[in-house]
Amino acid sequence: MIVITGATGNLGQHVIASLLKSVPAANIIAAVRNPAKAASLAALGVQVRQADYNDGASLDAAFKGATKILLISSSEVGQRAQQHQNVIDAAKRAGVALLAYTSVLRADTSPLGLAAEHVVTEAAIRASGLPYSFLRNGWYLENHTEHLAPVLEHGVVLGAAQNGRFSSAARADYAAAAAAVLTAAQPQAIYELAGDHGFTLAEYAAEVARQSGKAIVYKDLPQADFKAALIGVGVPEGFADLLADSDAGAAKGGLEDNGKQLSALIGRPTTSLANAVKAALVK
Repeated sequence: MIVITGATGNLGQHVIASLLKSVPAANIIAAVRNPAKAASLAALGVQVRQADYNDGASLDAAFKGATKILLISSSEVGQRAQQHQNVIDAAKRAGVALLAYTSVLRADTSPLGLAAEHVVTEAAIRASGLPYSFLRNGWYLENHTEHLAPVLEHGVVLGAAQNGRFSSAARADYAAAAAAVLTAAQPQAIYELAGDHGFTLAEYAAEVARQSGKAIVYKDLPQADFKAALIGVGVPEGFADLLADSDAGAAKGGLEDNGKQLSALIGRPTTSLANAVKAALVK
């Protein structure tokens, strides 16, 4: 029995779709905060169980009978360490054979502020004594391509990454890796996962320009100015700070990786920037 937490999120749904290629639906548990949002998963035969990262009793019920758990990191930055600890404690009570966790690329040395809660969570998992795998995911291509509308409207990609390279991959790539680890006989403890070919934001802007036929340029801003620009278009301050800090981390090499562990794990090349832009433009 394999439990996927946060199963109605974008990554969680992709993980379940990947697992269904080799695992019977009845052996997959979608642990979700709101089961009403998981009707499509239930229709596939997946077990849907209510689970809240803040409610230990709900986690115990959701993990009953589980042998492996994928803890998809909470989206509530600032609250994640305690929420993840609750999941770890419930996983230990359930006596699972594997706790896999979606961390961030090179968490222990990352310059990204985002890494702090991942480092705390990794330490807590190690301290639990449970067998574990850390899926240290790099940036999603969708972090770039899901926000093409204002880029196309204004002809500019804003950022604070300077010439830093993003070894980004698609959510589906990272999900396929998670499924591979969850079904492996002897998974590794740590995976550094990233796209095969990195790119700068200037190269990203050029690719959008090439495919859209519009004049698109990259404008690099100081970190504080990029944060202010994000707030100016309605991004909440906390999230704007996270995005600006992540770009600054990318400028220091924090989101570049050439190890190609991801493509090796999934047995195919990762999604290219060109294909991700193409898919986004037809939506």
